[in-house]
Amino acid sequence: MRTDALPLPRIKPRRALPGFGLSLGYSMIWLGLIVLIPLSAVFLKTAGLGLEGFIAKIGDTRTLAALKLSFGTALLAAAISTVAGLLIAWVLERYRFPGRRFFDALVDLPFALPTAVAGIALTALYAPNGWIGQWLTAIGIQVAYTPLGIGLALVFVGLPFVVRTVQPVLAEAERELEEAAATLGANSFQTAVRVILPSVLPAAIGGFALAFARGVGEYGSVIFIAGNLPRVSEIAPLLIVIRLEEFDYAGAAAIATTMLLLSFAILLAVNLVQARISRRGR
Repeated sequence: MRTDALPLPRIKPRRALPGFGLSLGYSMIWLGLIVLIPLSAVFLKTAGLGLEGFIAKIGDTRTLAALKLSFGTALLAAAISTVAGLLIAWVLERYRFPGRRFFDALVDLPFALPTAVAGIALTALYAPNGWIGQWLTAIGIQVAYTPLGIGLALVFVGLPFVVRTVQPVLAEAERELEEAAATLGANSFQTAVRVILPSVLPAAIGGFALAFARGVGEYGSVIFIAGNLPRVSEIAPLLIVIRLEEFDYAGAAAIATTMLLLSFAILLAVNLVQARISRRGR
């Protein structure tokens, strides 16, 4: 009897991760409970205003000034954090000096420090009578209770995101490429721009996105140093709290929805740029 014509039993391919379906189900449930349902409630509350009511809430000069201040300072602070974070990550990764581990651990301090404590500390330092503020005030520079103080607080909380995003990429970078560039006659600036920067640029953009996302919604470290003057140094998260204290829940939801949409649009654009740069580097 010939057995070569018998059909072979079908072997069901095994998944790389056991229990994938169950894990995916739990993940979607928790994602819905923690993220989707609260966001849906905000959108539904805003939808009750109607288009005219929504425009009236957002078109207020105080609201527009708060949104402009929050997003403008968050973008500027994220850009400053990206430049400074690249330099700090480079120094911590490529140089060995006394106290390096201490300074490396110091980078993570804003992660562990309560934001209110950070705000109080920054205010105490940069107030007109503070240790640093008194010298800046003498030359006509006021930091505390101005938008400049808001930017300083956002750099403080956003800088660690850039450093910790870029540092692992620098650690895995091939130093042979830098040595080859130096052998071919490239100076330090040319090596940094043409060899090092392209390899860390996607990570730096990712750190920028994280710093911006943290800064645009930051509250605790900002309200103490901002001064909270309407149309001058009042941030959008604080205005949301004020609307809630006034029992204007629809107005608070309208501001929150606007911040959500603007943040999503900016982060989406940043992610698209990051993906495009990553594809070019391959």
